[in-house]
Amino acid sequence: MSYPVEKSDAEWRDQLGPEQYAVLREAATERAWTGELLDEHRAGLYTCAACGSELFKSGTKFDSHCGWPSFYESIQPEAVELIEDRTYGMVRTEVRCANCGSHLGHVFPDGFGTPTGDRYCMNSISLAFTPES
Repeated sequence: MSYPVEKSDAEWRDQLGPEQYAVLREAATERAWTGELLDEHRAGLYTCAACGSELFKSGTKFDSHCGWPSFYESIQPEAVELIEDRTYGMVRTEVRCANCGSHLGHVFPDGFGTPTGDRYCMNSISLAFTPES
């Protein structure tokens, strides 16, 4: 697929640290309960750590007790790309940044008690956070 932001593998490696590259470009997953944005509770905006595209508002973040930052919806539906993921013998829905194709995490239909019923389970390392001033 073609994305508005396209870079060579070498350009992504130069821009991202090794852990960020593994998650954002190779769809790895950071260890649960280790991400720096898990306990972020300030008002603000979550963007793609690779390209800066706006992805989630802080008001949609909730504590799902899963070990990763969780949101019940993206800032707008076209901000993310949803792709069927059949790795590891499971059927899941991968979430990618629609602007650069970077892997963000997965979305699950188990966000009980949220307005949408969805749980966007995101890797902290895939996101950047800008607090409201």
